[in-house]
Amino acid sequence: MEYSDIASVSGKGGLFKIVKPTRTGVILESLDADKKKLVAGATQRVSVLSDISIYTTNQEGSTPVDDVFKKMYEEFADDLGITSTSDPDELKAFLKHILPEYDENRVYVSDIKKLVTWYRHIFDNAPDLLKAKPEKDDNKDATK
Repeated sequence: MEYSDIASVSGKGGLFKIVKPTRTGVILESLDADKKKLVAGATQRVSVLSDISIYTTNQEGSTPVDDVFKKMYEEFADDLGITSTSDPDELKAFLKHILPEYDENRVYVSDIKKLVTWYRHIFDNAPDLLKAKPEKDDNKDATK
């Protein structure tokens, strides 16, 4: 599974695995143990995780959410030390620790809560996505 196979639906809690597209929308399956199916139509806002970024103040202007998840995993693994119900100042401090250049004016506490909730869903249901993939070495000598 990849981040492009996971979606969030506005107004629905949790994350969903994209099963397949239909003529009028997309069939989704909850990422949790219930595996409930949902048909998201054109009127529902479906966001694929690979397309979501966190606003930053650096030159790029944003950091992909999968990179943020990997940093969270490297630093904290299964114990973030916070939850989506933590104090707003704690949540901001947490994100500042993970992503020092995050844009405090454009990233709201509700966004950080979502980030923490999504991380927990991915950690529990698709932990392989959090591990950094080894980079390919294109400079290897082909004669060896």
